[in-house]
Amino acid sequence: MVYYDIQFLPEPSKTYVQPFLPFAIGGISGSLATLCIQPVDMIKVKHQLNAACNQRKLSTINMVKTIVHNEGFLSLYKGLGAAITRQLLYTTTRFGIFDTLNEYGKIRYNGNIPLYYGFGIGLISGGIGAFVGNPADLALVRMQSDSNVPKEKRKNYKGFFNTLFRIAKEDGVLGFWRGASPTIVRAMSINMAMLATYEDVKKRLTPYMNKYYVYIISGSISGIFSATFSLPFDFVKTCLQKQNVGKPEYRGITHCFIKNFREGGISRFYASYNTYYMRIAPHVILTLILKEVISSSLGRKP
Repeated sequence: MVYYDIQFLPEPSKTYVQPFLPFAIGGISGSLATLCIQPVDMIKVKHQLNAACNQRKLSTINMVKTIVHNEGFLSLYKGLGAAITRQLLYTTTRFGIFDTLNEYGKIRYNGNIPLYYGFGIGLISGGIGAFVGNPADLALVRMQSDSNVPKEKRKNYKGFFNTLFRIAKEDGVLGFWRGASPTIVRAMSINMAMLATYEDVKKRLTPYMNKYYVYIISGSISGIFSATFSLPFDFVKTCLQKQNVGKPEYRGITHCFIKNFREGGISRFYASYNTYYMRIAPHVILTLILKEVISSSLGRKP
């Protein structure tokens, strides 16, 4: 198990909090990174919704201008409360589970963890984290996509908790897990690529360069793999989650995949790739650097 030599805590308390620290550090680092990346996520969702609705494709710069002109600058941070809550649920869970299983792997394989083991625990931690965080993720997508529907059909959500309340009222409690399947599959693919690739590349580069260069290069490489593997699932997730109760456009994951593929080909799923990568890579880099810095400040011991 990872040990944190926290100087300001007495010894009995140190022992008690040790198992929970990887979870807390993951949630805090993910939340801080989200504060910086939220506008990019908003733009990514708009790109995906435009593609799904066969609307005119805009460049990222024109998309920003359109959003700011129509909805105001602060709309770029629409859903920030939901995004932070999602990180506190999703990233707390996935990083905590991944770090715990990763430390077990170091003992099991004498410090030389095989890549397939990293992929396996990435899948597990991502899937569990996504299930826990799906209510907040659904609320975030609903808030961000509301302005894309005709005015007479908009929900006009007033905030994160108002969105949660209305989802529960209109869809029932189980409605919080609408679109959970693609969310979980997306999370499994992104975590498999991100965490396993990051750890493997970091291990290979560490002997040769400064640790911060290692974090940036490793995060950038893992960001490419993460974006490429997960974007189709992210596209489907957004399409399913934006649906309102009544007459949904899609019957499920498979129908959503087939319908969009027939209408736009494989390129439709990658319509927002550049924006998605610019969200994923910086978020990965920031989250992992913050995680390393916070862990080090708390006296993490290998």
